Amino acid sequence: MSHVNTPALAQTLDRANSDVVLIVDDVPDNLSVLHDALDESGYTVLVATNGEAALKRATQALPDIILLDAMMPGMDGFEVARRLKASPATAPIPIVFMTGLTETEYLVAALDVGGVDYVTKPIKPKEVLARIAVHLQGAREKRQARNALDAFGYATITVRVSDGKLMWQTPLARDLLQRYYGTAAPQTPEAVLNWLRRCVANAEQQAEPPRLSMEQGAKRLSCRLHQQTGDDDWLIIMREESDETVIQAMSLSFKLTAREAEVLYWVVKGKINRDIGDILGTSPMTVKKHLERVYTKLGVETRTAAAGMAMNRIRQLHPQFEN
Repeated sequence: MSHVNTPALAQTLDRANSDVVLIVDDVPDNLSVLHDALDESGYTVLVATNGEAALKRATQALPDIILLDAMMPGMDGFEVARRLKASPATAPIPIVFMTGLTETEYLVAALDVGGVDYVTKPIKPKEVLARIAVHLQGAREKRQARNALDAFGYATITVRVSDGKLMWQTPLARDLLQRYYGTAAPQTPEAVLNWLRRCVANAEQQAEPPRLSMEQGAKRLSCRLHQQTGDDDWLIIMREESDETVIQAMSLSFKLTAREAEVLYWVVKGKINRDIGDILGTSPMTVKKHLERVYTKLGVETRTAAAGMAMNRIRQLHPQFEN
């Protein structure tokens, strides 16, 4: 693989055939030794010689792993790591620190700012290659797990409780948060953050934290607290659920038109005619006319009786339905 010197965008890199490694070091000899070893092992190699360049290159290319020198003039490696971990785009990238400082406090500091590992100088290429292989495998498995969840309709996000920052998200999660809450990373929707903080505060009193739901028509977004992934980070699993099959079932069961079934659905949900009109984009008078036809088809005379009959049928067909 050739040495990539020009600013690289994530989508232009050939990730199907090689992993991308960003080396950050201000010493040319260190860069040369690592570049040659990685290049010969089949990696695509990116380099940066200072903190600012490292942040720019990481954001542009989204490498699979970063080898980061701890001590550099200007912005040191610890600050670079903090900034990378503060951005949802670069937070998931594993960082392996390279340091000549072997005192425990420096090694602990490297891990505290988000490093997954460290190697000591002088650099031993074989050791670096072995560490990279381990962490790339771990990162790859996490990506595959998240992508698999997305494929089955389960979106995932990680939120930091202290400042409410959304640390990372899957593509499906990004779409759902935009659609239901109108927000984008690193902002966590206020309702989600408040719910998360209540769950964390009451964790000891609850066998299982309550779920959060956000309705949008006959669809709703359900959030479930999954697990703690760091000292202050929590993984949340989201799933969009729909009662459209319930509406279809009512239509078939009672021989209702699609619009009559929708009106009956919202009656079961406890909505008044004005609210139903707002939801369906029609007038309360039109809703009333649909409802009168529903009464005739169900053989009832009141709203309560229609809702009761519909609810009994729904529970037979969809026991999990909640009104």
